[in-house]
Formats: sequence, C-alpha cells, structure tokens
Amino acid sequence: VPERPTLGNTDYAFEMAISNIRYGEGVTKEIGMDLQNLGARRVCLMTDKNLSKLPPVNAVLDSLAKYGINFQIYDNVRVEPTDQSFLDAIQFAKKGEFDAYVAVGGGSVMDTCKAANLYAASPSSEFLDYVNAPIGKGKPVTVPLKPLIAVPTTSGTGSETTGVAIFDFKELKVKTGIASRAIKPTLGIIDPLHTLSMPERIVANSGFDVLCHALESYTALPYNQRSPCPSNPIERPAYQGSNPVSDVWALHALRIVAKYLKRAIRNPEDCEARANMHLASAFAGIGFGNAGVHLCHGMSYPISGLVKTYKPKDYNVDHSLVPHGLSVVLTSPAVFAFTAQIHPERHLEAAEILGADIRTARIKDAGLILADTLRKFLFDLNVDDGLAAIGYSKADIPALVKGTLPQERVTKLSPRPQTEEDLSALFEASMKLY
Repeated sequence: VPERPTLGNTDYAFEMAISNIRYGEGVTKEIGMDLQNLGARRVCLMTDKNLSKLPPVNAVLDSLAKYGINFQIYDNVRVEPTDQSFLDAIQFAKKGEFDAYVAVGGGSVMDTCKAANLYAASPSSEFLDYVNAPIGKGKPVTVPLKPLIAVPTTSGTGSETTGVAIFDFKELKVKTGIASRAIKPTLGIIDPLHTLSMPERIVANSGFDVLCHALESYTALPYNQRSPCPSNPIERPAYQGSNPVSDVWALHALRIVAKYLKRAIRNPEDCEARANMHLASAFAGIGFGNAGVHLCHGMSYPISGLVKTYKPKDYNVDHSLVPHGLSVVLTSPAVFAFTAQIHPERHLEAAEILGADIRTARIKDAGLILADTLRKFLFDLNVDDGLAAIGYSKADIPALVKGTLPQERVTKLSPRPQTEEDLSALFEASMKLY
C-alpha cells in the first residue's frame, strides 16, 4: 500500500474523523435522554471543582435526575492536566466500571475524560503505551471504548470534536498527549448558554486557541507532503497535514474569530458573539483535528510546562498556570513571519480575513503583514507583552527549545522545517511583542 510509488514515501490520502455534534440553546437538557437511548446503566460525570458549582453542570445534573440516570461524579479534574491527574481519573474510571461518560468543562475536562475512557477500556495497558512518541510508545488504539458525551463550557479547544488529549508530563517538564481517532467523543453537545458564565480573560484565552487552531491547520504542511506513508490505515495519524476539507473549516473559523472574538470578550451579555465563538471552536476543531497544528502549539507546551509564578487574571486555581490559549498565541507573530516563506498566499489570505488591507501588498511580505496584524489584534485585547511579561527571560530559551524538540507530532507539520537555532530565534522574538 499504495500500489503506485509515492515521492519520498509521502502519504497519498487523508481521512476525516469528527464526533457527532449537536448545537442549540438549552440542548444540554437532552443529555439524560441520550444516555437512556444508549442504555447506559452506570455513567461517569467528569468536571472540575470550579465548574461543579456553575450552571452548565447543574443543567446536566437536572437532566440526569429527570431521566433516572445512575451516575457517579468525578470533579477532581486539574485545569491544565498532568500525567498524575490523568492517572487519578483513570483509577476512578477503572474502579467505577462505567458504561458511558459525560465530560462537562473545557479542554482539560474533556481530555481527562478521553484518557479515563481509553485506559479503563484497556486495563492491562501501561500509561505510556498510548502516549505520543517519542515520549511514549504511540501504539494504535484497537480496543472498543465506551460512549463519551462532551459538553464544552469554553470556546477554545474544540476538544469535543477531536481524538486528542493533552497533559503535562511532570518528570520531563513537557506537555504531550494521546492522539487517536478512537478516543474522540461520540457526541459533542454545543450549548451556547454555557458560554455566558465565562469570565473575560477565559473568553480571550480560549478564543486565541481557536485563532491559532485555524491559522496553524490552514498553513500546515499539505497532507501529501507528510511522511512516512502508513503501511496500514490504522497508523495514519490524526494530524495529517492541511487538506481540502480541513481548509474549509479553518477559514470559516478564522472569519468568525475576526468578526466576533473582540465582541465576545468585551461584552459578556453579547449572546450572538459568544454563541458564534462557541461554534467557531468546534469548526476549528474539525479543521485542526484532522489537519493538525504546528509551531505555535509545539512551542506552547514548554511555555506552559515550565511556568514559574505566573497566575492569570480570572482563573481560580491554586497553582501557577499559563492558560493554553495564551501560551499558543504569544509566539504567533514570530511563527507566521517564519513559516510564510512557504505558501505565502495562505498567510496573506489569513491576514486579510483578520483585517489587513492587502491591496498593495507584495507576496514576499506576507509573513510580516500577518505578524503585524496579529500584534495589533493582541494589543487591542490587552494581551501580556510577550514571554517576558509572563516570567521568561533569554536565560530560559535553551530549556524552552529542549521542551519543544519532543513535540514532533506537531512540529513536523510546520510547512518550513526548523533547526534548534530557528526555535531559539523564535522564542527570542516572542519575548516582547509590542
């Protein structure tokens, strides 16, 4: 496979995999019926401590009670999960012998629930068996999983549509994850009412994740230039490179971000803006869940993993934390200035969608134009002035580069290959934005 020779063993096909999605105001009330329809007898409801007191979880609990669903609640999910917090949730899932899962929360909750479902279904597996290579063994998932219904409460990760679960691997101080179509939720319940309880900075940082998902998947290495070509379709990665179907979703998500993100941040009562950003998160998830992301995400993992004392506004956490969307967007001006040598027309198109006037632009300036457009966008939204503002200095660059190197699953999807020196220069250029 395939019969015809492929140039330098690159792939020749791509595959689309997404969860079923249901959208509508108040649609969370249907979840009890869904579980009834599945014949679920023991349900695991996962969330985090903050959310367990908020309207989205109450809406789910009401529906479970109304339809007589027997469930146990696990509300110990860590915001920005670690290998240990994944293992705690996995332990709970194994003990509970559940036949369905419900995840109510942001990416941290949905990802933790995916991992719990996977390892409970494969009890003899070691934790590193399914973790992405080169940190884990990256084995394909061949066991059947239980149904998982995901109810996103932020508008960022798109995790309700993807087969990816990300965590901090504490020992190595890097973020890594599990990526397999098999772990994607059965159903994503996208209820815009849940976005109304999000504080301003959480709306902003989740929105930056959507922005980068769209930009990175649209500018990623094309699927037919990615190697190696898998010898069996089960080995074709979830992140395959940009492709004609993902492109449609990425561009559409980018247009929604350009139109609605600032409104959603500035006015919590703007239901139209918040509902559209909730959908944009899922749209971008469909795009990047099949195309992948590249350098902004690859570099973001050590930015989050090596955090010192930074605590963001609006996040009620007891540990230092760089929110994922913030860690991703701070390098975006430098990254797209770097990658634009390849497919500059895509970078220019993205800049135009985000508000740049490109009528007199030269194609060779595409990267600088997109970088300037992003800087202006971030400045308008009071984003911290680069990595220096969240506690990093030039002395940290070697450690940040070292933490990026194992992220091959995403860095290899950059349209422009990068050396360690290139990564150092990108981190340095991201120390200050304005």
